Amino acid sequence: MSESYCLARNGELVAYVGPDAVELARAITLRSAIKMHKACGMKPMRGLTITKQFILAGKFTGQTYRRGQHDRAIEDLTVWIETMRSAMPVRHEP
Repeated sequence: MSESYCLARNGELVAYVGPDAVELARAITLRSAIKMHKACGMKPMRGLTITKQFILAGKFTGQTYRRGQHDRAIEDLTVWIETMRSAMPVRHEP
């Protein structure tokens, strides 16, 4: 199994390396998409409805979300993301 880590250069995160790090990046992007839908009803791409976004969020959090539960999904994803971030090593390169 390959090692996962976040790569930072000059103090800025530049890459997610490995399967766990990529899942972290997916969760961060999904949380942003749910926030965008809540704010203005916008979908990040045509086929990614809020129902599908809630299903994806449930795969990370283990919860089920219904229509209108944007805030709950965002909060649960935030907990998952922060937990993963604290466990993910960061490699610093010059």
